[in-house]
Amino acid sequence: MTARRTLKTVSLALSIALCLVVQSMTSHAQDLETLTVAGGCFWCVEADFEKVEGVKEAVSGFAGGTTANPTYKQVTGGNTGHYEAVQIKFDPTKVEVETLLSLFFRSIDPTDAGGQFCDRGDSYRTAVFATASQKCAAELAKATAHAELGQSVVSPILHSWPFYPADSYHQNFYKEGGIILTRFGPKSKAKAYKAYRDACGRDARVKALWGPDAPFVGG
Repeated sequence: MTARRTLKTVSLALSIALCLVVQSMTSHAQDLETLTVAGGCFWCVEADFEKVEGVKEAVSGFAGGTTANPTYKQVTGGNTGHYEAVQIKFDPTKVEVETLLSLFFRSIDPTDAGGQFCDRGDSYRTAVFATASQKCAAELAKATAHAELGQSVVSPILHSWPFYPADSYHQNFYKEGGIILTRFGPKSKAKAYKAYRDACGRDARVKALWGPDAPFVGG
């Protein structure tokens, strides 16, 4: 191990220790907490995190922009500044925010600044919208991802922005049974979601990048 790599390892270890101290000082008994992240298609992020024990709900929506209560068409059309985002509501006594952040970075391609997988453009960029109490853990999760990948991690850690839920059509899309018309003919939402996820190459890229550390491959 080179001296430079040793220094990076020691620095990361010190950061972990400092973050744990800060978390222990700010933590207290409470009800559900929220973590807002942007990881490309919000259907996929919602589907992934609703599998995690301790997560009570994941809501698809928008964050990071200047338009209040934007529509899906406005966001994907550009110029609102919003990301497709998911607000994860979780029980901190059952799953820690550090665990969720670790899962998040390993469920995306954090080296891609132009979108995610087949979805390109500003609304599909990745980010963590951290509250003041989450910022240390988010920065640490990003630094750890960088160290493990050995590549630049471009997903920014942003301050907490207003979150606007998407309309009901986009909620629980991955498990809905309603029939919709796709270019492959009529399909249930759940089947359309699976076909989209496979065609977009999300799981293939995440698996190639993270290998056995990819937590949701096949989701």
